[in-house]
Amino acid sequence: MAGELEDAPRSIYKSEIWTHFGFYSKDGGRDKSHAICKMCLSKVKYCGNTTNLRAHVARHHQDVEVKGKQATSSSQLTLEQVTSAKFASSSPRAAKITHSVIYYMCKDMRPLSTVEGDGFRFNVNTLEPRYTIPSRQHFIDVALPRLYKEEKTTVLDELRFAERVALTCDAWTSRSTESYVTVTAHHIDEWKISSHVLQTRPMYDSHTGENITALLREVVDEWGLRAKEPVVVTDNAPNMAVAARLAEMDHIKCFAHSLNLASQKALKLPAVARLLGRIRRVTGFFRRSTTASHQLQLITDVITRWNSSYDMTERFLEQQPAIVAALLSNEADITCAEEVLKALKAMKDATKVMSEEGMPTLSVIAPLHAKLVMETEENSEDSQTVKDIKAAIAQDLSKRHANDETLYMTSAVDPQFKNLPFLPEEKQRLIYSRLTDAIVTEKQKHSVKDQPAPSPEPESQPIPDMPPVKRPRASCALADLLGSTFPTQKNDTETKSDQEAAEDEVKMFRMESPLPLNGDPLNWWMEHEGAYPHISTVARRFLCVPGTSVSAERVFSTAGDIVTAKRSVLKAEHVDQLVFLQKNLKRNCCLLCPPLLMTNFVFHLLCSCWCVCVCVCVGGVAGGNLGKDLVF
Repeated sequence: MAGELEDAPRSIYKSEIWTHFGFYSKDGGRDKSHAICKMCLSKVKYCGNTTNLRAHVARHHQDVEVKGKQATSSSQLTLEQVTSAKFASSSPRAAKITHSVIYYMCKDMRPLSTVEGDGFRFNVNTLEPRYTIPSRQHFIDVALPRLYKEEKTTVLDELRFAERVALTCDAWTSRSTESYVTVTAHHIDEWKISSHVLQTRPMYDSHTGENITALLREVVDEWGLRAKEPVVVTDNAPNMAVAARLAEMDHIKCFAHSLNLASQKALKLPAVARLLGRIRRVTGFFRRSTTASHQLQLITDVITRWNSSYDMTERFLEQQPAIVAALLSNEADITCAEEVLKALKAMKDATKVMSEEGMPTLSVIAPLHAKLVMETEENSEDSQTVKDIKAAIAQDLSKRHANDETLYMTSAVDPQFKNLPFLPEEKQRLIYSRLTDAIVTEKQKHSVKDQPAPSPEPESQPIPDMPPVKRPRASCALADLLGSTFPTQKNDTETKSDQEAAEDEVKMFRMESPLPLNGDPLNWWMEHEGAYPHISTVARRFLCVPGTSVSAERVFSTAGDIVTAKRSVLKAEHVDQLVFLQKNLKRNCCLLCPPLLMTNFVFHLLCSCWCVCVCVCVGGVAGGNLGKDLVF
């Protein structure tokens, strides 16, 4: 049984905390294994210091203020001094926050001058007062290259295990009229399309085939793609075709670009051009009126994108009752607009299909091309305008993507189009024969890789050739008795040649029911890879190739937001690094950090960065911006 509660002698226990604690008496002394709280009589383990005692008071008696013991030496730091001391620049915590800040600026496309802004510095100081924000130059010279190097290593590791890599390549011009070429890599990883922007390099010389060839070779060497048999996808420009040929790379022409060229031919027909001119004037009139623009939401086209003309005409027809009421448009214009949309509907749908991300698009080109050619055949019920549009499109499409065996092979390994219904039977047999040959080639290639390298034999005296020793066959009573009546079946897998095995696998693959058009070919292959192991290897090589360079062109919007008017002095090296990081960084830092939102903090953030939908985390801020031209 515990004795009486006694005060701790202040001559020995000098800390103020002991005014709230004592010890039970025991056997004429004190039980110093536990201190007893005088306020709640709880036992607190005593280990020779006051840490547990202070923690107990802070946890259970928050209204009690305990002053620390007066320092006995000028060198002793108080708890307040320790918690307010600045991090050393080399400390792990400071390094982690710096990494988070550069991640935020790269991922959200913030200028590196952000770290000099008063609002940003206030935000960071609110979250972590002990952190000192490095200078802008530190982020440019140290933090940015370090993050780029880390992410580049990650991308290199992914590409190293790719079966094959396809490249999309296109050129763009910044606001400061500097010309760049961006290259993006695509491959299949666990039956998912994986894409990485590799580099964005300036083109100071003219965009000749030879200059682009040098850039492509630089990409292949820098990223270790020589053994991946890269194929390059570009627009239909002659210099790109020359570059691919000189670089000795397979070349695929962007089908979306082909659709744009063919549609532009139709839009330049006199009747269509006159109609589009009238619609532009109408939409321009309404867009200049704030009230009318808000009510009708008309669209004005972009000359270089034919589908924007389609959208403009479609919206014009949707709103034509209001437009007619306002401007009394000619009925003939309405009829002509309806005919134009009808004639271009198939091209619009094809463009939408080719713009999808995460799905194979090369295998779609051949069936789409065949369907579009069929759709542009002349019909007796067509008006003259529709006939002219169809003829212009058919004439342009017939020059592109016709009789391309690479496209047919890709469709043959796509479970949606594997029956090749758009080809005559003779052509189908030829493509399946090519597929069989490709399987045999892949098997032989992998068998060579799997063979161990021959080890050097030690020098020794030559041994004369000896005839092989014939081993007597083990006797089997059942075989001796019934062998002639029931001959043993040979194992097919042992006797079949690579050619025969490939033919059988192709035959079984063709017997499979086609995948519905709304299905996912890559997911189908994930489930059936074991059933068709050799065709799946060929499928990886073909389905990783995009049928369009749209993915490369989408980098332009990102790059345009990075190389803005306020940041046009960025060095080419930094443009390359920033575009690379913005497109390749995948980690969502906001999911890794606890919510630390505070009302005044968010207010200062909104005032500083013009952000909406703000999410704040330690060392980083992610959010949608209100007008990038204002932010940058």
